[in-house]
Amino acid sequence: MDVIGAGLARTATTTTLFAFEKLGFGPVQHMRDVLGDLEGQLPRWERVVAGNPDWDEIFGHARACCDVPASRFYKELADYYPQAKVVLSVREPEGWVRSMRETVWAVYFGGSLMNHICRARQYLDPLWDRYIKVMEEILWNENGALHGDHESDEGLAALFEAWTAQVKRDIPAERLLIWKPQDGWEPLCAFLDVPVPDEPLPNVNDTAAFVDGITSGGIAAINEGWAKLPRAAGGLHGAPAGQN
Repeated sequence: MDVIGAGLARTATTTTLFAFEKLGFGPVQHMRDVLGDLEGQLPRWERVVAGNPDWDEIFGHARACCDVPASRFYKELADYYPQAKVVLSVREPEGWVRSMRETVWAVYFGGSLMNHICRARQYLDPLWDRYIKVMEEILWNENGALHGDHESDEGLAALFEAWTAQVKRDIPAERLLIWKPQDGWEPLCAFLDVPVPDEPLPNVNDTAAFVDGITSGGIAAINEGWAKLPRAAGGLHGAPAGQN
């Protein structure tokens, strides 16, 4: 492990993923690895939240990591990989709160369409149910990165600022880069001692992409789970099967 991303979700962590890969620090362990292999990845993170992590099992192949769930454990990883540098991606708290409200926070709270779909999926998809429970521990519950008043915008912003302050306390300044992705390649490349690419830094996984991905994936899983349930012989109030 050469680079540990300590940034919270919605601090351009997918952009950070592509940046690390472009700079030669792949493979990168990221949330996409978890969502792309729930069956294989969930037992590893369930052991982490139970207090029995096997970092080599999770990261043995990786040269870098970013995004939750990995970033929640930046300090443990920095201790385990003492040669690795730490990059904390940040943004203005107000913009981060707006993004979180419409994306990650809305998976768990708020009663939006995406929230209802994610909760319905828990009833029909055991792997998704386990994923939500693991991520609740990592993000929102007592030992979570954002445990506290996340219902108010002021409280959520304060939790974000507290995270940044905690990373600064935990990681020596010479080992840490506080990076705003909108500042581009230069500070990141200088910190990692690599050449600056001759192409713009990518900007990926905006709010619409997040909502579309989670919602469409949830609908597909619900349809699949519903199709496996026993069917009634007739429809509602005596209508033909399949009709209301």
